[in-house]
Amino acid sequence: MLDLNDVVVFVEVVRSGSFAEASRHLGVAPNTLSRRVQQLEAQLGTRLMQRSTRKLALTSAGQAFHDRCARAVDGLIDAGQELMSDNQEPSGLVRVAAPADFFDFFLMEWLVDFLAEHPRVRVDFVLSDARADLIAERIDVAIRGGPLEDSGLYARKVLDAGHDGLVASPSYVTARGAPGTLQELAGHDCVVFAHPSGRAIWRLSGPDGTDAEVQVAGRYSANTAQALRKATLAGLGIALLPSTMTRRDLRAGRLVPVLLEYHREGHSVNLVYPSRRHQPLAVTAFIDLMIDKLSAVEELPITHSCMTPDLPD
Repeated sequence: MLDLNDVVVFVEVVRSGSFAEASRHLGVAPNTLSRRVQQLEAQLGTRLMQRSTRKLALTSAGQAFHDRCARAVDGLIDAGQELMSDNQEPSGLVRVAAPADFFDFFLMEWLVDFLAEHPRVRVDFVLSDARADLIAERIDVAIRGGPLEDSGLYARKVLDAGHDGLVASPSYVTARGAPGTLQELAGHDCVVFAHPSGRAIWRLSGPDGTDAEVQVAGRYSANTAQALRKATLAGLGIALLPSTMTRRDLRAGRLVPVLLEYHREGHSVNLVYPSRRHQPLAVTAFIDLMIDKLSAVEELPITHSCMTPDLPD
C-alpha cells in the first residue's frame, strides 16, 4: 500500500521545482524529501523524476502520476483545512435523539435562537419513544432517563432522580373511591404499560422502608408514560408515574396522590453521547443549550424506553 505522505512529498517537490524549495515549504530536510521520493519510486517500481544538482525533470510515468495525484492531494489538504476551520467555530450537522413529544416542553424558540447564533450549524431531530442506538444511527446526543446500560457512553445529568408515585384524577376517586391499602389496588382500574396479559406487578417501598408488591390490571394500557398520564388525567384509572411528570398536575389539582406512603425509586434524566473526546464544537454548543434549558424545565416526560415497568413473567 502506498504511503500517502510520500505522495504528498512528491507532489510538493514537483510544484516547488526542486528539493531545496520544497524543503523550505514543508520544513523538512532536502535529503529526507529525496529519500521519501525514492521510497515511492521503489513501491511503484518505476522512476518518477530525473534529478541533478540544480533541477529535476519528470519522466513520462512521473508526469502521468503527478497529473492523477495532484488534485487528490489538494482535496486532502482542503479537507484538513476545512476541519481545522470547523474547530474554530461551531458548524456541521448535529443529530439528536429525543422523545416523540420533545417539543411539547422544549420550546422551538430556543432552537431558533441557537441556530441564529450559530449560522453554520444544522440540527436533525430523531423523535421516537424507542431507545436509539447512538452508534448505528449516528446520533450525537440523546435525552434518556434511567441508568446507563452501555458503559461506553457518556452522560450529563439534567434532572435528578425523583420518586414514582401513585396518582389518579379527582373524578376517578369520586367515582371509585381511593384505595386504603396496597392490596386494594387489585380491585381498581389501573393504567399500566402495555403487556399481552393486561396485568403488571408494581413493586413499591412502603412507609417502614420495606418493599411490597401488588398485581394490578385495568382496561387501558399504552407503551409511553405520557399516554398513561393523559389517560389518568381523563379518569381511566390509577397510575404509577414519575414525580417529574406529575408534579404540575398535582399542584393544579388535575391529579391527586393515592397511597402517598408508597413510592418507587425514580431515575434521573441525562444527556447521553458516544464520546467526549474531540467532540465537534457544534455538538458541544448544542449540549450546553440542552443543559441550560432542560435544567430549568420543571417536568420532563419519561418514555417507555426510559421507565421499565414490572411485568408478570
